[in-house]
Amino acid sequence: MEKFFHLKENGTTASTEILAGLTTFFAMAYIIVVNPQILSQTGMPWGGVFLATIIAAIIGTLVMGLFANVPYAQAAGMGLNAFFTYTVCFGLGFTWQQTLCMVFLCGLINIVITVTKIRKMIIMAIPVVLQQAIGGGIGLFVAYVGMLNVGLIKFTPGDPKAAAEGGAVAATPGLATFDDKVLWVFLIGLLLAVIFTVLKVKGGLLLAIAITTVAGIPFGVTNFGSSVPISETFSQLPQTFGAIFSAEGFPALFSDPAKLPLVIVTIFAFSMSDTFDTLGTFIGTGRRTGIFSLEDEKALENGSGFSSKMDKALFADSIATSIGAICGTSNTTTYVESSAGIAAGGRTGLTSVVVAICFALSAFLAPVVSAVPSAATAGVLVIVGCMMAASLKEVDWADITEAIPAFFAAVFMAFSYSISYGIAGGFIMYCIVMTCKGKAKQVHPILWIVSVLFILDFVCMAIL
Repeated sequence: MEKFFHLKENGTTASTEILAGLTTFFAMAYIIVVNPQILSQTGMPWGGVFLATIIAAIIGTLVMGLFANVPYAQAAGMGLNAFFTYTVCFGLGFTWQQTLCMVFLCGLINIVITVTKIRKMIIMAIPVVLQQAIGGGIGLFVAYVGMLNVGLIKFTPGDPKAAAEGGAVAATPGLATFDDKVLWVFLIGLLLAVIFTVLKVKGGLLLAIAITTVAGIPFGVTNFGSSVPISETFSQLPQTFGAIFSAEGFPALFSDPAKLPLVIVTIFAFSMSDTFDTLGTFIGTGRRTGIFSLEDEKALENGSGFSSKMDKALFADSIATSIGAICGTSNTTTYVESSAGIAAGGRTGLTSVVVAICFALSAFLAPVVSAVPSAATAGVLVIVGCMMAASLKEVDWADITEAIPAFFAAVFMAFSYSISYGIAGGFIMYCIVMTCKGKAKQVHPILWIVSVLFILDFVCMAIL
């Protein structure tokens, strides 16, 4: 184990990696239940999506751990599953089989841009100020996710009917009133996470999740009785597994030439979000913690093939989406909740292997895993976000040319509930600021290209 994962070289131990893996898993385990709830609205069988989510997470996370040796976990991405259901299936009228085909093609595109080094070129083109802003922005995003998961932030929609249909509508945010038992349990977890982090208790984040889960039982927040029988889930898997290769899949998707432009635009939207969510997660968490060292960055820039951990991690992420589509789930991507395990000390692929094992066990221990409420993990996410936001101190806020793109990258990431849109805001504003300063030629050409692609993505989304 030591020789394979290089534990001492990375300043960690097996026990630390195991604790980190458990922390990451419980921070993201909600996807096992939430993803089927969202995708089943399209007509997909709940049990089939449940197992497809787990299988895709196991394969993607194992490749990340064993091939790249980095502590990142993969699973069906939140936001992308909502786009799958509400925009593509409900809004554009595609069937879930056809949409899975588009996700599969998105995965193939990700593999191509990874193997051809396009992803690597994008990373190397990002200026230092935006790298720091992305890292801090992901901290704000993670904390915001934790707050939203328990309803700490409430939104009053301006158009309740449109909101009920699942569409994005204007809404007024506000702090929730503390008359909800979920919030009480969240506050317990947040307090424990603060105490254990300040006192540097070993395994403190995982301990906070465990204690809060138990504390939620008398409040009725922790519930062990809302699972689907294992036999039923396995019987439904054949309905989703390989559905893209059925008559309702690729043949149906390309049966109408008039829809081809719409198919291409949709695949483009999937790919942009998937690609930059992952890049943001790697940049925001890997560089600050030393997972991707300076030596690794040099190997990324000058090496060939898979000469660096970043190269391998990008490839591991790129194949996960296509694997997930074959299994029967939406885009599988690197999870920002991996930052919880990294904060707990995870530094190698052993953390990822532990997460993959937990996902495998969850298929048979669904009542236990699904019983861990979001209130038990939300406090941990808030504290992890607080720690990650420290990257923002590296930005020279007195220099407005640095402050504007950094602000847009960090704040948009949380407010738009999207890592990729935060990156888009930062990139576009950076190009504008540098142009105003008469330094447009100093902006890397790739940054210009990506900014234009983001603008096209926004235009396409407006048209859709």
